[in-house]
Amino acid sequence: MKKLFQAALLAGAAAIALPAAAAPMASLDRHGTIVSVEPYAPNIVRVTLALDRTLADAPPGEGPNAKADATGWSHSIDAKGNDVFSSASLSVTVPAQPWPSAPSQMAIYFAPSLPPASVSFATANGTALTQMTGWSMAPHDVAGEKTFKVGASFSSPADEHYYGLGQNQEGILDLRGRTIDCKHYYDAPAGETVCVPFMVTNKGYGILWDNPSETIVSPGLHSSTNWQSQVGERVSFFLIAGKTYDEIYAGYAKLTGATPLPPKAAFGLIQSKARYESQQEMMDIANGYRSRGYPLDVMVLDWFYWTRMGQLDIDHTYFPDPKGMNDQLHAMGLHSIVSVWPRFERDSRYFSFLESKGWLLKDKDGKVVDGLPSRFDRAGALIDSTNPDARKWYWSKIRDNIASQGFDWFWLDETEPDLVPDGYFYSIGSGDRYHNLFPLLHTESVAEGSAEDRPDKRNLILCRAAYTGTQRNGCLFWSSDVHSTWDALKRQVPTGLDFTASGMAYWGSDTGGWQDPSGPPPLHTPLVDPAGATAMPASYVDYPELFVRWFQYNTFTPTLRIHGQRPGTAIWQYGKAAEPILAQYLRLRYALIPYLYSLGHETYETGAPFMRGLFMDFPNDPAVANLGDEYMLGKAFLVAPVTTQGQTSRPVYLPAGADWYDYWTNRKYAGGQTVTADAPIDRIPLFVRAGSIVPMGAQVPNTMQKQPLESIRVYPGRDASLTLYDDDGETNAYRKGAGTVTELRWNEAAHRLESSGKAKIDPALVKVISGS
Repeated sequence: MKKLFQAALLAGAAAIALPAAAAPMASLDRHGTIVSVEPYAPNIVRVTLALDRTLADAPPGEGPNAKADATGWSHSIDAKGNDVFSSASLSVTVPAQPWPSAPSQMAIYFAPSLPPASVSFATANGTALTQMTGWSMAPHDVAGEKTFKVGASFSSPADEHYYGLGQNQEGILDLRGRTIDCKHYYDAPAGETVCVPFMVTNKGYGILWDNPSETIVSPGLHSSTNWQSQVGERVSFFLIAGKTYDEIYAGYAKLTGATPLPPKAAFGLIQSKARYESQQEMMDIANGYRSRGYPLDVMVLDWFYWTRMGQLDIDHTYFPDPKGMNDQLHAMGLHSIVSVWPRFERDSRYFSFLESKGWLLKDKDGKVVDGLPSRFDRAGALIDSTNPDARKWYWSKIRDNIASQGFDWFWLDETEPDLVPDGYFYSIGSGDRYHNLFPLLHTESVAEGSAEDRPDKRNLILCRAAYTGTQRNGCLFWSSDVHSTWDALKRQVPTGLDFTASGMAYWGSDTGGWQDPSGPPPLHTPLVDPAGATAMPASYVDYPELFVRWFQYNTFTPTLRIHGQRPGTAIWQYGKAAEPILAQYLRLRYALIPYLYSLGHETYETGAPFMRGLFMDFPNDPAVANLGDEYMLGKAFLVAPVTTQGQTSRPVYLPAGADWYDYWTNRKYAGGQTVTADAPIDRIPLFVRAGSIVPMGAQVPNTMQKQPLESIRVYPGRDASLTLYDDDGETNAYRKGAGTVTELRWNEAAHRLESSGKAKIDPALVKVISGS
């Protein structure tokens, strides 16, 4: 067995290009298992285990972009011979391993062949965080390469809860006791899965797994948390400790990059459809919003505006003057986003060039992979975005062919990629080895290209998948092409909370679902009269009700985007009964932009998401550990979406440790109880935490127009603070400290709002809510 391991290890190591040698704080030999310990901050440490010292000492893979930093760390050996690494925040112990005793007859056949090793993690004051109890390497062949399945196991007490790991649409918040197949998979039965191998727990730490291949994670299953990646020659992971979840997210941002502040337009309404078939249709929709007096910020041009997949052009038959179209949109105070795909048909103008350069996904014989046998729409070859030259070329064509026509930002669809790379080869290695890496590098093409060629223009990318670090590329993520059903809506809420718990702050869903609207007959009389609706077949009589509930929900998510594969998607196309309700929530969204934009700037500075599972802000309340149908938006709002057809009230749990105001009635409730919230069709249950400051903006048609404050609502009950931020909404000057920062503080004892900073606050704007 030992010879087999060594042969496979050498073959696997030869097959991958190792980064330049790193300098871990220490590399310890545990009878053949090399354990490397590499601090990155007082609360962040990386541990690597391998049989080969070169692999153990090598830097992490793609994703983390921080430099190791052992400042403030010390290394000692305790009385038992254990190696102990200490900082002001963490203590890491690598126990000494006794020389293995002679195996019994049974152990000869069943004992693991790896030399055992374990690592314990605790706070500086000795509070246990977790223990890596063992690791594994199982040899196998993948894509003709001798490699291993590699994994590690961690202790899991019965009261530990787990969140994150990207997007899994099974509809359950807490990952404990489940098995997550952490990989990008468009066709997952419940909806597309996306792997971000970062998981936080309620025990004061998070683990960032450093392996881009498909990874099976079983948190808290049979009292153990197990990670196993399908391809690798070592185990590498980071542990980030924090007294709060926000400290853990600050560590994640330090390791993998800050989340940029999106353009202010990203916080308004983004209007899309699959698809606008002509320039005239797109402009008619934009003019429809303006003529009706509805606010709107972004128009989106989705796929097949081109002459052929991979032409990277605009079909002038249907879009005769794209530059003029964008000039018109800009004159109306609107921006535009255009979809760009990573596929190239064999007969498209760039295919032969890309083939000659070797910049397309290949099979084992070096031939271009042109489409896949599954699903009818998978024609064309995939650009190999693992190749930096291919990435630069890709951006250059987007810049010259599309951005030059006045489009502001880009939608990089199929970032999984949809053409599954397993069994095929990128320039850096097999698609199996790098299964989850594509979204990071592909979105990097536009992020870095835009930064170089448009340095004063803030970047934004619509992204369908993510990996470690993708947030730094300016992505707005969404839950992919979900069904237009009540069940899909219900699943969105916990799905989004685990995604933002993965360090990806900007997540949303296609309002109303993407798939052609179709559903069974409603169980209850629809709450919205479908008369006049053109967005769905006449048989789907409760679809306007579904769309209203979905729109209410997305009003309180980081992004509000209407999209879908239906005849019409604009808010007046769901019937006369739906339109005024939708208009009400659209205006509420715009009133909240000063609050939302300030939250976005806070995320840029701290790394913490602002759509937050209740577990983040109420860690001492066990009732919220697996509460996935409510959440916080910032530190003020508790949102409880209605996701059941015909429902006009719903139970809402108000977390302990705070009092709560009903946003609609101002009635005040004590926390730690479940209340029945009224939910007529024009109301989403919405509560505000006592001790909150909520700035409300005046109505504006778009975010390009200066938005004065209409009021500053104070919900008393404790001291409170809010950093109100504003800037030009367009440029990257915020990165250099530009913008207006105003500190708002509510003094509960004095019952007074105080402010400091550039903006002058008119006392007449302050409205103190008195709970009934």
